[in-house]
Amino acid sequence: MTMATTTIRIDIDTLPDHFDRSRPSVVAEVVEAALREGGIKADCSDLFSHLKIDLPTAQLAAASAVLADLQLI
Repeated sequence: MTMATTTIRIDIDTLPDHFDRSRPSVVAEVVEAALREGGIKADCSDLFSHLKIDLPTAQLAAASAVLADLQLI
């Protein structure tokens, strides 16, 4: 059985000031760690102009709460 996945993209230029926009790979690691700490099996990477977050669609609501806490959405 294939699990449905969701991809969230966040423009690096829109990151809040408490994130270092010049180090998107570090920001991706921080976001991924926060999601995993929240019990979300996510993969976060930086792709030139944005962060890409892949996660199971079933965990989208929980991921949204974590991303809101990080002031990303």
